Amino acid sequence: MSSPEKPGLGESPIPEAPPDLEKPTTTIMTHEFFGFVPIPRRLRYDPEKPFHFGIVLNVLFGFASTFIVANLYYCQPLLIQFSESFQVDYNSVARIPTLLQAGYATGIVLISPLGDLVRRRELILFLAILSGSLTIGLAITNNLVVFEVLSFIIGAVSVTPQIMIPLAADLAPPERRASALSVVMSGLLFGILIARVIAGILAQFTSWRVVYYFAIGVQYLVLIAGYLLIPDYPAKNKNMSYFSILRTMAKFAYTEPILVQASLINLASCACFTNFWVTLTFLLGGPPYFYSTLTIGLFGLIGIFGVACGPLVGRLVDRLIPWYASLVAVFAATAFQAIQVGAGGVSVGAIVVVVMGLDVFRQMLQMSLATSVFSISAAARARLNAIFVLSLFIGQLMGTAAGTKVFTKYGWRPAAALNLGFYGWIIIIMFLRGPHCQRYTWFGYEGGWEARKSVIDAKRKKTGDWEAEKEKEKEQDLESGGTTTPQGEQEPKAGVRELEAAEERRKD
Repeated sequence: MSSPEKPGLGESPIPEAPPDLEKPTTTIMTHEFFGFVPIPRRLRYDPEKPFHFGIVLNVLFGFASTFIVANLYYCQPLLIQFSESFQVDYNSVARIPTLLQAGYATGIVLISPLGDLVRRRELILFLAILSGSLTIGLAITNNLVVFEVLSFIIGAVSVTPQIMIPLAADLAPPERRASALSVVMSGLLFGILIARVIAGILAQFTSWRVVYYFAIGVQYLVLIAGYLLIPDYPAKNKNMSYFSILRTMAKFAYTEPILVQASLINLASCACFTNFWVTLTFLLGGPPYFYSTLTIGLFGLIGIFGVACGPLVGRLVDRLIPWYASLVAVFAATAFQAIQVGAGGVSVGAIVVVVMGLDVFRQMLQMSLATSVFSISAAARARLNAIFVLSLFIGQLMGTAAGTKVFTKYGWRPAAALNLGFYGWIIIIMFLRGPHCQRYTWFGYEGGWEARKSVIDAKRKKTGDWEAEKEKEKEQDLESGGTTTPQGEQEPKAGVRELEAAEERRKD
């Protein structure tokens, strides 16, 4: 075999690549935070050695989601102790949960879209530093106003999970995307559940300040683990500014049929979820059950079953076209809600079954909707996720207000039946747009009825549509205001591809 410099007998010489056709290069970042902190060598971006998104990193994302989102919920069992410690009435401390949620919503709109603009490793670590450090103020302050201001800011910088979710979608292989998302979303749900339990137990035997010392510790643990495990990738959409990111995010809210459909479904689904849990408290505390507050709180632990089933549900979603996975989840959740309407005020066993079923299929619906939303454009996943999560907040407010009003005026059964109305709305929205519609098709059905993702992928590869689909995805990224392809990992120009093909033939 001849050397690369001298072609062998009968071989054609390989022309040199013209200077303008050479592959683009990238500068590997070695430090972060304005050059002061070194990035571990194995985590530095290298286009020749893509980082493997394995179980360890996925578990870290889930763990981080659990104990960052918990910042929003530690306060809920502690309001009475806050009132006594700050020497104010209940109405004054009742503002704290609202401020946390308002801060979180603000962070989703103004901070989480930065995932489409800056390096996400650095953004995640920076937010972890802020949230952990600001929590020190909550633990030591004796001033309610300071506590409230810090609560709002901490809510805003606790959007790390909403940056990790799109990052997981970017890093995970397409065939494992829903499974990866399921771990992060399960972490979110577990954080909501476990925060109240931890806060209640620690405050019962020590002080409410110990709860926040615990929060400081786990957030710095997330920071250390993130520094050691999260890979560095170049920023996306370098040609865009922060305000253009926000402008395009607003544009997506009325120009993307998939996103609008998913958001309308998510809104109604979250309204069902919060209506169920708020009115369940009223139902269990009154006739015929008359349970104590502690017993009612333990029903939330049943939700751990849904969290545990998250990865299994994610695997199912990975095998189905997202539209079909959503449809299965909606019909199953409707069936469990019907049990609540019929027997919720008659049998506590029926309530337990309903809690388990609704948690599992609510999570399945959330994952399938997120998978479909993230398929719109890889370049805009942080912005798309921000709009999707905002629909969740609106649904929560709507479900709490409507459910409480119906329960107090008409009773538990009409309040439960209200959820059936919400599920009916979801089914109508789903059938307005079929499973294989093109990106900008608002109504109708296209592309057949096949439900299995593997069959669709095999057909695309066989017919040559696979490459066309990839080119189409690149065009969609450009339409979204940028690209996700890091510098140095761009598709080679035609001349470079020909040279590489010639080189491979010569080696053979």
